[in-house]
Amino acid sequence: MNAPLFYFIRHGETDWNAERRLQGGRDIPLNDRGRLQAAQCGGTLRDLLADRGKTAADFAFVSSPLSRASETMEIVRGALGLPVVGYAQEPRLTELSFGRWEGMTYREIRMVDRPSLVVRERDKWTFRPPDGESYADLLARVRAWHAGVTGDIIVTAHGGVARALMVLFGARTPAEAPHGDIGQGIVFEFGPGVIRKHW
Repeated sequence: MNAPLFYFIRHGETDWNAERRLQGGRDIPLNDRGRLQAAQCGGTLRDLLADRGKTAADFAFVSSPLSRASETMEIVRGALGLPVVGYAQEPRLTELSFGRWEGMTYREIRMVDRPSLVVRERDKWTFRPPDGESYADLLARVRAWHAGVTGDIIVTAHGGVARALMVLFGARTPAEAPHGDIGQGIVFEFGPGVIRKHW
């Protein structure tokens, strides 16, 4: 029996993404480029489902409750010919909390808290920003949510959640997962030990 299909979309761009500011749990909306990226993902998914002989009705749809993810989901659903309502919001898929660093760029953090960044570079997976979470913390809540997933699913969430999923699916180690960009406008397909990217 084949594993369920798991498609993941990082939310489209926000102004804070463009400025390279840490968003974490802050509710920053999509910008116009982000909405175009979401529409692009909807088209990509439409083609993927057709290639797999699936319909949108075969999938559960789940989003982080933050508006940048939920608006991405609504645009994706529109591209699939679905009503914008009819998806679940899951608090455990909220982005990694950066605590007191939220709203700042790494350049700004270096000016006020360089020692913490040095510690972070040694082990990004277990490092917690002041009043924030580690990726290990994030994985714990994503794992608890994923334990209840039983069928084909389409998820819109965040870059940190994607990194947690990489480890959950065995596609990256905790040392590897915090590195590299998680692109926007891309549909990620997660399976046991593998990640595929679709444009």
